[in-house]
Amino acid sequence: MRRKLLIVDDEKNTRDGLKWALESKPFDVDLAADGQEAWDRIRKQHYDVVITDLRMPGVDGMELLKRIKERSPATDVILLTGHGTIESARDAMKMGAAHYLTKPVDLDEIGLEIDRCLTQQAMREENVQLRQQLESHYGFENIIGTSGAMQKVFEQVRLVASARSTVLLQGESGTGKELIAGAIHYNSPRKNMPLIKVNCGAISETLLESELFGHEKGSFTHAFTRKAGRFEMANGGTIFLDEISETSAEFQVKLLRVLQEGEFERVGGAETLRVDVRVIAATNSNLEALVKEGKFREDLFFRLNVIQITLPPLRDRAEDILLLVHYFVRQVCEENGREIMDVLPRAMAILQSYSWPGNVRELRNVIESIIVMSRSKEIAPKDIPQRIRQESNAGQTITLRPGSSLKDAERELIRLTLVSCGGNRAEGARILGIGRKTLYRKIDEYGL
Repeated sequence: MRRKLLIVDDEKNTRDGLKWALESKPFDVDLAADGQEAWDRIRKQHYDVVITDLRMPGVDGMELLKRIKERSPATDVILLTGHGTIESARDAMKMGAAHYLTKPVDLDEIGLEIDRCLTQQAMREENVQLRQQLESHYGFENIIGTSGAMQKVFEQVRLVASARSTVLLQGESGTGKELIAGAIHYNSPRKNMPLIKVNCGAISETLLESELFGHEKGSFTHAFTRKAGRFEMANGGTIFLDEISETSAEFQVKLLRVLQEGEFERVGGAETLRVDVRVIAATNSNLEALVKEGKFREDLFFRLNVIQITLPPLRDRAEDILLLVHYFVRQVCEENGREIMDVLPRAMAILQSYSWPGNVRELRNVIESIIVMSRSKEIAPKDIPQRIRQESNAGQTITLRPGSSLKDAERELIRLTLVSCGGNRAEGARILGIGRKTLYRKIDEYGL
């Protein structure tokens, strides 16, 4: 879509000269002889940039600026002024003008200023679109799960999102800790501020301090310029520290200070910096056990463990596998320009009966591999990796946690039976020795 500019000046030569100078630019230019005519145009259509003289009869440049900013804050206004009105132009800058230029106008300068305004507008629009995509990606609707275990997690996220408290996410690798961290941030009052992610296990010990706290020029070899750290970048927002258990005792002392005092120094620097950052930490290790073993500082653990959310492994919420499979099939097919593939019941039964040690991440990777390597319009058992088929064929056993009730056992028996017969309810009722209506009632009762 072509951008639109409006030139407003009571001097015809100035109007026509500016239009002529801008004819080669990729935007449409309209003219107005005074502020009132300009305002009449602005009320009828949107302009990306308005170039207006400051002094005009009737509605002058200051009044026009005020009206534009009230009606269309995204429109950039460039003021043209004589030397005697520079102070007024500076006042206009405080009111939201993008810039002011003195007459006679330098045509190259005004061209550059218009380009700057349009570039910044494009960046703002891109940032808005990116933020909308991020908020959509990290919304609850993209964290799949109707199981009781996941509903508990969702409720915890809703409760903690609006707070300032530090959150510790625990769970096996691949359970979706980063998604939950994003959901907390983008459902919090900090959602319009940065969410900065740091994988502490992927950065060497020597670089981690510089990465998080920044460094001064010359503080170490190759430190050619001052660099802001991730905590500075996250100021006002949230920092997500993944694999927090992989940090050293020396680093943990410095991290503890930031959590306690909200302040730190850059590497090689003497200036104390203060930040307002919410910390969400994550680990796939048992931090309490590491504390007992002397491998993690107890005081830091207490600081991190203000609110703890534990993400269940996929094997403990097997009823979510069907939803996840259909979600990933649609997602991967759309990403690769493929027609949405069907999943045959027996193939789904195999996927549902696998233990998924890599959790949701492993499931997503398997689905992607199957779709990319398949020429068919459906996913059949033969398309599933052999290691998964072998475990599925090894036979199913009912596994219950200590303290499980008779209803828990019944629910698991029904689930495994339905998995074994590919979701065929009539066959499932026959194997279980109960009527179909009874089976349907049990399926509804247990949310299967």
